[in-house]
This record gives sequence, C-alpha cells and structure tokens, in this order.
Amino acid sequence: MYERVLSPIRIGAVEIPNRIVRTAHATSFSREYINDDLIAYHLERAKGGAGLSIIEGASVHHSSTFALSVRDDGAIAPMRRLVEAIAPTGMKLFQQLWHGGYTDPSASGGLPWAASALPGRYAVAPPVPMTTDQIGELVEAYAKAAVRVEEAGMQGAEILAGNGYLFSQFFSPVLNRRTDIYGGGFENRIRFLLEALRAVRAATSPGFALGMRIGDSSDQRILSARETNAIALRAQAEGLIDFVNITHGDYYFHVDRYAGMDQPVGYQLPFSEDIGKDVTVPRIIVGRYATLDDAEQALKTGAADLINIVRGMIADPMLVVKSREGRGHEVRPCIGCNQGCIGGVFSGRMGCAVNPAVGREASLSDDTIVKTNNSRRVLVVGGGVAGMEAARVALLQGHRVTLVEAMADLGGLLNYARRMPKLHAIGDIAIWLENEIYRLGADVRLSTYMDAADVLAEHPDVVIVATGSQPAEAHEFVQTASPAAQVRIAPDARVLTSLDLITDREKAYGDTAIVVDDVGHYEAIGCCEMLIERGVKVTYVTRHLMFAPAMEATGRTQSALQRFHKAGDFRIVTQAELVSVGKGRAEIKPLFGARTETIDADTVVIVGYRQSQNELWLALRSRVAQLHVVGDALSARDIQPAIREGHLAARSIT
Repeated sequence: MYERVLSPIRIGAVEIPNRIVRTAHATSFSREYINDDLIAYHLERAKGGAGLSIIEGASVHHSSTFALSVRDDGAIAPMRRLVEAIAPTGMKLFQQLWHGGYTDPSASGGLPWAASALPGRYAVAPPVPMTTDQIGELVEAYAKAAVRVEEAGMQGAEILAGNGYLFSQFFSPVLNRRTDIYGGGFENRIRFLLEALRAVRAATSPGFALGMRIGDSSDQRILSARETNAIALRAQAEGLIDFVNITHGDYYFHVDRYAGMDQPVGYQLPFSEDIGKDVTVPRIIVGRYATLDDAEQALKTGAADLINIVRGMIADPMLVVKSREGRGHEVRPCIGCNQGCIGGVFSGRMGCAVNPAVGREASLSDDTIVKTNNSRRVLVVGGGVAGMEAARVALLQGHRVTLVEAMADLGGLLNYARRMPKLHAIGDIAIWLENEIYRLGADVRLSTYMDAADVLAEHPDVVIVATGSQPAEAHEFVQTASPAAQVRIAPDARVLTSLDLITDREKAYGDTAIVVDDVGHYEAIGCCEMLIERGVKVTYVTRHLMFAPAMEATGRTQSALQRFHKAGDFRIVTQAELVSVGKGRAEIKPLFGARTETIDADTVVIVGYRQSQNELWLALRSRVAQLHVVGDALSARDIQPAIREGHLAARSIT
C-alpha cells in the first residue's frame, strides 16, 4: 500500500529504513545537553516507525545559543545515551548543527554575531558584524561539533543553512552588507558555508553523512529560490553534501515555515521543486504532511525522496506503525493549530494540543497505561474533547465507562468552531476521539441531560464532569480591562456573541461590523474572517496590546492578517474598550483616555470569556467518592488544557 514510503534509501553510506523523516524541531525539553525527557520523546517516535530523526539544532559556538549545545565535549555522553536508546528500533539519528546569527543571543547574554550590523526581524539591538577571524573560528567550531556528534555514535549531521539563520544572512544580497571576501557577489556570499562544509568533511569519517537544511526567504528579494537552488547545486558539485533538506520561509513571515490548518498539505511543494531542481542527492521536503497517504502522494510527484512528518508524529508517535498495519484510522490527527508545538516552544516548552503526553512520554504515553484488576464504574458527563479523552483513557485502563451528552452529537463547542473559515481541521480531533471511545466499548448516551439526582441514580464509582461552557449573553458582557464600565446597548442594536454569529441563518450583518475581542485567542479571528468573507467592513477592537496575542506565537495571526488585508477593509484598534452600541454604530474609547470615537457598525460581535457550566459539579461535591471536573467546566479555555485535564482525571482513578 505504501510502496514508496516504506522503501529504504541510502543517504551517503547510511541506509534509512523508510522515507519518513522527523526533521530538526525545537522542543526546549533539554537545556545545553540531551536529557531523559528528550530521549523519551524521540524513543517513542522511533518505536512508532520513523526512518530518520534529525535532532533539534545544537549550538556550535558561544556566540549564539538556544537550547541544545555541542560546543564542548560534555555533549558527547548525553548524545551517546540517546543513540544507545534508539539503536534497537532501527531509526537513524542525525544532529543539526546550528548558529542563529542575529536571531539569538550569545551564551553569556551578549550580542550575537551576524553577517552585518543589520538587526533581525525581532531584534532589540544590532548584532556584531563578524570579523574574518571570527568566521574562521566558527568554521572550526562546526568541524569540532561534527566530530563530537560522530564520536557519540550518530550517523550524520545537518548544517542549518536556511530559515533566516546565520548562513541565510550571509547568502542574502539584502542582509549581507559586507565588503570583504564574504560579501558582495554570489561566490563571496556562499564562501562561509562552503568552508564549513569542507571543514566538517575533512574532520569526519567517509561513512558519516553530511547534509544541509536550506531554503529561500518569504520575501524573494531577500533570498530567492533560484539562488538557493544554485547554492545546493554548488555544494553538490563539490561532493560536500549527501542530502538536502529543503525548506521555505524565514522570520520575515515565519509561519511560512510551519503553516497552520489554513494551508493545504504540500503547500511548500512549488518552492521545493524550484530549490531542488537538478539536485541528485536525496531531497527531504516539508509541507504539513501528516499521514502516510500524503507522503506517498508527495513521493509520486518526483520532487522529493524523503518526506518530513514532524507535527503528525508529535500528535501520534505511532503514526507509521499504525498505518503500516492497516490501522490508519486509529492515528490521532494533527489539527495544524500550532498551539502546543510552535506556540509551546516560544512560550518555554513544546507540547501538543491533542496529545498531552508530549514531553512527558515516560509517564503519560499510552504505553504506560496499565489495565486495572479492579474495574470501576465511571460516568463521564459531557461529550466534548475533555470528556471523550477522559472516557478513552478510562477505557484503556479497563474501567466500565458510560458517557452522557445532552446534545445530539459528540464534540461540544468544536462542532461550532469547525464551521468557521480556515478552522475545519479543528474538528478532526473530536471525530478521532469519538471513533476511539466507540471502538473501545464506551456506553454512549446522546441527547441525555443529567442532573445530580440522575447521576446518583447510576451509582457510579467515579464521576468526571466535563459539561463545558457557553458564551455569556451580550448584556452580561463584562470587559476584563474595565469591569466597572457598563456598556450601553440600545434595544434596536444588533449585538451577537461568536456562537450567535456561527449559528445565525439570516446572515444579515449589514455593511459594517465591530468584533470586540476580550480574550485574544482564535475565536475573534474566526469571527472577523466570517464577516470579511461576506464583504463586511470589519473593525477589530481589543483591550490587548496587539491583534489576537494568544495566537501570535503560533504564527497564525500573520497568515490571518495577510488574508484580511488582502480581502477587505479591515482595521485594528488596540488598548480600547467598548462604551455603547446603537443601531448602525458603536462607541469606543482608549483604555487610558476619555475621548470616544463613533464607528459605523451594523453588527457588533462580542468575543468574551465563556461561562463554565459547573452546576452539576457543585451539586455533586461530597456526594461521590471520586469526583473530577475538567476542561471548560473548570475554567473556559481551549482544547489543549481540556484534553490534558480529561486525560489526567482518568489517570487518577483509584
């Protein structure tokens, strides 16, 4: 079925058992040296059938640091522990060698080194332009780092030469403003990379695989696909590389590197084809591939030899094994939200919205769930993602599980959220959870409302309350930044909640609208997009310092804003509050000012914090031996804490 995907391939002297690669991605599980959490994370995916994993970028020099380091010999023993743990699985290991240039500070917290003094996209100060001596120092650092990687037993290394990091800065005719032998013409701008590759080749054995991750800029004026292809061909012609890992995008539009659910599978393929033209060493490509079917189709295009599946195997480590065994329907889907993975790294530690075991595999992976010898009668009230995850884990433990849901369908608020533009994939996790609990034998009762008496009549040993939340009515809206303010709403004003907007069949929004975002998550983005797609002029008003700040780390705000400004008349007003709403208009004012502004608004959509539906939990306290409240019923948030809390509640059954 997966003839191409499951076939082996050689990278240099290293045979990779299949074509699925987990390319380097930051986790922040380890600081400086590889630790137990990082080993457990990669081991789980090795057991799951990945052919090759390229370990997240490790700093080669003190002038730029992020998480891992191969700057000294102290890195060797921890790397060797990873190698020894992975070896029985057959998955091969390469290490990415990294220097961020102007993107990251030095180990001492000082200024980073870069090609020129031009600051990076998110810089707070200009970097230090490297001297020729410092370039030579870094060339030597790359070689020494590769020697340490080989000594630890890894089979290869990858030099990160894309995504806007150090080598990309040297390649760019815009960012590289040097006047010496490392600046100016094409040959000078690629000189540093070639010197580093030659040094690594000379320092390592002939059987050690060496490649590079390389890609163009989001802005082709900064670095084009044509020049990127020329760099790859030059390194190939000199015999310096055994593979090319093709990427696209940089910090000038960083979501290009890891697009969310708004982009289709294979969205990077046009860039991959241009960059990989005439490249004959194995080519790895990326582009939201998350199933073996997607990977098989990509290989059929001829644009790639190996397919990168990172987020898909974050969501389900066993993706390859399950698919190979004909159990593809059991693969937990990546929904492309970027909240736990990309957003988690930028917030301090990677996680996953749909898989609470990420980063805690040693204690929370499904492999650690033990069948009980004392089966309990578990009643889960609420069929959203929190309740279904609780039911799934309890079933895996061998408990007798009944799940009751007041609505006619499982899925909770995701049944509404998935109807927003560019958000359909969020429903995939609800579908998977539903399939799993039925497969595992849950007693599911739909259209069944339960109060405390109904629950007690079931004589459960354990009750997990997952009754979710609902938006507050418009007249109950309390602005977080100004809770004492009373918003005056005229009787003939059209004021909706986000749920009203999604379920409104009339769709008579008029020509203008205001979306008031008190939360800062994706909900308001979806509301804006629904209106913009219908030709409505939208003003986004928020108490926050910026547009949808809770989503900024995911990159999805960038792609949303790009769509909004391209599609229609869209305005952002930050650090503001709503004063009043009348027919066809609304008044707002600055949080720290008194002067009001009247804005045309045929419709006002209020996105506020939802109200937890926790009455059942309150009524059952002290009346049930084991009682848990999870997800929005505890506090209205999003799917990541909901699934995690459902999982942990089931784990805690005694």
